[in-house]
Amino acid sequence: MIGSGRSIAVFTSGGDSQGMNAAVRAIVRMGITCGAKVYLINEGYQGMVDGGENIVEASWDDVSGILQMGGTVIGSARCKDFRERQGRLKAAFNLVTLGITNICAIGGDGSLTGANLFREEWSSLLEELVADGKISGEQMAKYSHLNIVGLVGSIDNDFCGTDMTIGADSALHRIVECVDAITTTAVSHQRAFVLEVMGRHCGYLALVTGLACGADWIFIPEHPPADGWEEKMCAKLENARSWGNRLNVVIVSEGAIDSHGNPITSQHVKDVICKRLDLDTRITVLGHVQRGGSPSAFDRLLGTRMGAEAVLALLEATPDTPAYVVSLDGNQAVRVPLMECVEKTKEVGKALAEKDFNKAANLRGRTFLGNLEIYKKLGAILPNQQLKPYNIAIMNVGAPAAGMNAAVRSAVRTCLYNGYKAIVVHNGYEGLANDMIENYTWKCVANFVAAGGSILGTKRTLPSQCGFDKISEVIKKRNIHGIICIGGFEAYHGALEIKEASQNYPDLQIPMVVVPATLSNNVPGTDLSIGSDTGLNSVCETCDRIKMSASGTKRRTFVLETMGGYCGYLATMSGLAAGADAAYIFEEEFTIKDLQKNISHLRSKMQGKIQRGLILRNEKANENFSTDFVHRLYAEEGKNVFDCRVNVLGHMQQGGVPSPFDRNYATKSAAKAAFWILDKISNNVVGDKVVCSSHDSVVLLGMKRRQMLFQPVEDLKEATDFKHRIPVQQWWMQIRPLLRIMAHYSDETAVYES
Repeated sequence: MIGSGRSIAVFTSGGDSQGMNAAVRAIVRMGITCGAKVYLINEGYQGMVDGGENIVEASWDDVSGILQMGGTVIGSARCKDFRERQGRLKAAFNLVTLGITNICAIGGDGSLTGANLFREEWSSLLEELVADGKISGEQMAKYSHLNIVGLVGSIDNDFCGTDMTIGADSALHRIVECVDAITTTAVSHQRAFVLEVMGRHCGYLALVTGLACGADWIFIPEHPPADGWEEKMCAKLENARSWGNRLNVVIVSEGAIDSHGNPITSQHVKDVICKRLDLDTRITVLGHVQRGGSPSAFDRLLGTRMGAEAVLALLEATPDTPAYVVSLDGNQAVRVPLMECVEKTKEVGKALAEKDFNKAANLRGRTFLGNLEIYKKLGAILPNQQLKPYNIAIMNVGAPAAGMNAAVRSAVRTCLYNGYKAIVVHNGYEGLANDMIENYTWKCVANFVAAGGSILGTKRTLPSQCGFDKISEVIKKRNIHGIICIGGFEAYHGALEIKEASQNYPDLQIPMVVVPATLSNNVPGTDLSIGSDTGLNSVCETCDRIKMSASGTKRRTFVLETMGGYCGYLATMSGLAAGADAAYIFEEEFTIKDLQKNISHLRSKMQGKIQRGLILRNEKANENFSTDFVHRLYAEEGKNVFDCRVNVLGHMQQGGVPSPFDRNYATKSAAKAAFWILDKISNNVVGDKVVCSSHDSVVLLGMKRRQMLFQPVEDLKEATDFKHRIPVQQWWMQIRPLLRIMAHYSDETAVYES
């Protein structure tokens, strides 16, 4: 085994963040799986300096039940001692005594900088310990090199080099929950609310909250308002009222400044609104509630993936390997030189101090820039007053998915901003064929962003079932020049049918873009779909409750059926995020022997400290091994060892308000789609018509690794399994072995590659 005879220690330092426990759990279990000893250092650097009972070897069961817990179970503390060489000398002695030469540090840039300094000084620290007679020359030779790998835990998402830090998504959940609650009372009294969120040096939380909640104005340090912002802000708030809004929401980052570097406080913003607009205005400072609560599904997955990758990075390191930080790049966990990222992060602070705000925003990375760009485009003070003679149709197709309404809102307002008419189609392609069309104004989508389901209505019917002649006739009658279709597999399949039929129906030769939205995440051409994150969180919350029930009754296993059709994304990822023992899916064939192996594994588990089991099954995993069959088999084979219960989660997975990720992703995706449509129209005007018959006239907007790409639907045919309505290749299959490893399997199915 790669880790045989080696020791790894993990600690958390600095401010706590949700998802740290998921990372600690993954490091312990991945380390043990690789054959290494794994130690937990309690209370961060202070525990490393103090040693003794603060550094303890961890067993497999020691990290059971912590996945869904917020904060950090091993504690975190600021440590003055470690900043002095004498403190680092004590820490080195404590580590060498236990044979620890591999450290995983979970914290912010300050914590990671300290870890790197410790690594650089390691040789000289050991020499001093030998000179003092505290360790032997043999120990110095044996433990001559210290390997460091960092994981970034910070709710502010303020570390350069990673798209997301552990805890940022959960903090957004807390903030958005508060904004949604405040919105209801604000609407009742027609109030304005000023919300202050964390982010002393980084405006990420304020920026994404503004997009996810449709805020009227945001203040962030990387994009300070120009002189005279008070007048512009009040004009924007007044315009929003004139368009029919009953409330105004302003988001203020705690580190907000103006273009001269002067602080902008919540109180000052409130005073401006009260004085100039005479609006009943209230301030809400969210504070440390943003750090609290259970981690979101995203942060559990992020912590688990980063933790597993950190162990491999440590065990593969050589004396010539630099200290790495494990980062998220698109949907990939990657290793990046730690100090490059730290220096880049420090450059942001310098740029802000020098009032070079463009540089600061650029250093934040492409995710931050993408959010900022969309905010600027959607945040124009006035819509384009020069109306253009073009109509954009916006529709939902397929099953309802959380975030569809946020996408509709973004698409409608982007069109209206740019002087185009926005018309909506009710009930998908069927509604298009039956002329179920309505003109939408700014006010029509005022409360869409936080609404679940599909307000427009959606159906799975394909254009071929509705009749191309009827659809063509309505497009001609309504003078539709472009279509934005937000939906699942049927949206993509229907767009492909329209493209192929356009040769025979000239009125169908208009630009069309599909924005994937389905909790199944089964649309080809994209790694993620709108709604899948909300679905994951729904399943995780249910699993948490069920595990609590199973823990109370002891020796009980639950079999849960998830949605997803033939796509096992929901079952796999929620299984990994909830700590399931197994997840059965269509893409990975399983036999009765596999079921028996899992039952034997559970029987062994029930003899230990953790006496509960959780099994997930995708609804179409196997036509013969149904959920009822699996439940009965487990109940029979587990008799006298554990009992078994079954839950079919059903359509509750489609319900509820969209998560912050889905709101943000929907807002950005629909805005990008709308801008693409507007560009296509302007470049394909023939007389008073829009004629667009090129290969790329009908596209799907999808996230592929690290980019948002417009892909012609005809190019995606070969990548599609139409019979089972799934992509031929699915990126998340490479993560499945982690599910087996975290559940303590050690067979050929539990082999994870970096």
